[in-house]
Amino acid sequence: MPLHIETPLIPSRPLSRLTGKDVRLKLEALQPSGSFKLRGIGATCEALARQGKTRFISSSGGNAGIAVAYAGRQLGIPVTVVVPETTTARARELIALEGADIVVHGASWTEANALAESMVDATSAALHPFDNPTTWAGHATMIDEVARAGVAFDSVLLSVGGGGLMSGVVEGLRRNGLGHIPVVAMETFGADSLAQSAAKGERIMLDAITSIATSLGAKQVCANAFELTRTHDIRSLVVSDLEAVDACLAFLHDHRVLVEPACGATLAALYRQDPVLAPFQSPLVIVCGGSTATLQQLQDWRAALVAKTA
Repeated sequence: MPLHIETPLIPSRPLSRLTGKDVRLKLEALQPSGSFKLRGIGATCEALARQGKTRFISSSGGNAGIAVAYAGRQLGIPVTVVVPETTTARARELIALEGADIVVHGASWTEANALAESMVDATSAALHPFDNPTTWAGHATMIDEVARAGVAFDSVLLSVGGGGLMSGVVEGLRRNGLGHIPVVAMETFGADSLAQSAAKGERIMLDAITSIATSLGAKQVCANAFELTRTHDIRSLVVSDLEAVDACLAFLHDHRVLVEPACGATLAALYRQDPVLAPFQSPLVIVCGGSTATLQQLQDWRAALVAKTA
């Protein structure tokens, strides 16, 4: 039995009225771990359990780490999550709540990941946050659910960090005969490795992540995500941190669901009625979620961002 749940697919009256479009929301924020990550990571954990692995090791201090910890608890397999020093107390709290062991190492995810990989032995497995075909296939199930519901849509809006969600969504579109549908790939300035790669025609690596949307904080997208910019209709759009945070707060007001700025990036395209959406009448919005941000944190971020631009 899959570890993820089938999430609600609902029409958004507020966003439909605002944009003049038929906006549908796929509420991945309601997954048990708080984000879409559980679909793909859960599928990968189940596959590794069938292979006889007796420990899972994650290098993510965010939603992927929480998803691994949740999956391990459900499967009765111990989990170690290596997090960088920058990981918030809230994220560590959520990982610990699922019963995982936490190791703090390094100033960045790269350093934490190197330690996590060094801990792997014959009976354990490291789970990459976004670069794994089994994980992409798990994420694709959200499109399977939309297709089964028989809801028509002419575009998909989603956020891009390392590209795992986009890889899964495109796989889901293609396996349901919907490979012609464009994907609007949203990022924030300072975490826009896909947009910069697409513009330069090569997979680039950012020098640093400067956006507050740390869940989008992959310095380089996976090779598969970059390849999709060549083989699928991918339309990149980058928004500011302030626009992402404001979208989170507006979405909380409109739909009573709290999401991270990484998800707010997607919602910002709608709230600012961006011209990139002009060709579409029925967008499907992946509300990817994120459980490490609190309302107070969003309000504090907004105050700091407004002060910075004043």
